[in-house]
Amino acid sequence: MFSHVVVGSNDLEVSKSFYDALFEVLGASSLPSDTGKRLIYQKDQMLFFVTLPIDGEKATCANGGTVGFALSSPDQVVKWQEAGIAHGGTAIEDPAGIRVVMGMRLFLAYLRDPDGNKLCAFHKMAD
Repeated sequence: MFSHVVVGSNDLEVSKSFYDALFEVLGASSLPSDTGKRLIYQKDQMLFFVTLPIDGEKATCANGGTVGFALSSPDQVVKWQEAGIAHGGTAIEDPAGIRVVMGMRLFLAYLRDPDGNKLCAFHKMAD
């Protein structure tokens, strides 16, 4: 349903270290930037952008917003979170683990990136 997601950054070098580590766990590719003012990652025809704000103002995170990534296993969720923490992210909410959401058993982990954007990795557990 989604073609791409864009989050803002105030420091692309810090963001690059963080997102390179996360997307390495996912097996996503880093694409060359067309402007030099953003990072671009691709997996399965879907794009994730990290950009300096076009209006020149400071990037801020969305209050209540979350970008979610579907991963292939609970182990990959844990590795994703560990990679993020090791590269400047912060673990938030409950520790990684199983939660029931809308009747589904999900293995979830949450991070804030270095600019405060909220990210979630999840794996839908078998019934």
